Amino acid sequence: MTEAIRAASDAAYPAAVIPTMYFIGVTTGSSSIMKVFPRWAQHLGIGAPQDVTLKGIDCKQHDDPEVYRRIVLHIKKDELSKGALVTTHKIDLLKACREMFDELYPYAELMGEVSSISKRNGRLIGHAKDPITSGLALGAFLPKDHWRNTGGEALVLGAGGSSIALTSYMMQEEFGSDRPARIVVTNRSTGRLDEIRGIHEKLHAGIAVEYHHTPNAENNDAVINGLAPHSLVVNATGLGKDAPGSPLTDAARFPEHGLAWDFNYRGDLVFLEQARRQQAERKLAIEDGWGYFVHGWTRVIAEVFDLDIPTGGPEFDELSAIAAAARE
Repeated sequence: MTEAIRAASDAAYPAAVIPTMYFIGVTTGSSSIMKVFPRWAQHLGIGAPQDVTLKGIDCKQHDDPEVYRRIVLHIKKDELSKGALVTTHKIDLLKACREMFDELYPYAELMGEVSSISKRNGRLIGHAKDPITSGLALGAFLPKDHWRNTGGEALVLGAGGSSIALTSYMMQEEFGSDRPARIVVTNRSTGRLDEIRGIHEKLHAGIAVEYHHTPNAENNDAVINGLAPHSLVVNATGLGKDAPGSPLTDAARFPEHGLAWDFNYRGDLVFLEQARRQQAERKLAIEDGWGYFVHGWTRVIAEVFDLDIPTGGPEFDELSAIAAAARE
């Protein structure tokens, strides 16, 4: 059983009658997880559809802090509310609810966001899982030693939580020379650029990073047109899913032998269509957000229900197949 409800600042959430996980997003009812979760839950031994449920909670982008506080308080106090996956609202939710958490794991503290809410022995715990899941998803399609062998750069369009996670992952010193020659982050507003810059400065990663204020798509075009061959271009704006359109115009030129990665896998997916039109000419590798979806959800489900779910191998492949079948 799955359902989605619309959040409001005066919402009163009823007590859960069976173990319940929440999905805090914008258009949760359209997500494939609503079909996938019941099948995964049964396969993983969490429970049949009548025994466990996933509920979507739709919030406006940058919603009233009171909305986030009411949701988090409900999860904390309600016995059968087990936790949540948070998307889109990761930064805003933590800003509004920081004092409600009994424990924040290091990535959540570093990045100022929460993507996973869970409970252990009555304690409310916040995780930022995206540095792990974005790395797993990137590693699934990025060629081995890509950065070291090509000198490619990385352009991340958007400076929200997912962008913070991915760039922080790519900047890790343990990768040595196998890191982008340059990372560029763009965003429509300057506030988020200041936030991501502050986080990057804490990492002391020794890698060139640029921050560009791009209030319109033409500004992003100018940035992408200056990338080196073999560069990665990521749509982390939410455009194409949470709102229609693309952060680029049709005049943008993807880098030769580049990689185009859209964090979205549903919606109008204009960014992906723009990349596909140039795929043959520019020799592009193109990836949507499906792999990120599978890794992201399995990591948070493992945390919420205290399970050991592998990140690769036959069991993970079976979960991926179950998800793909439900999606179709």
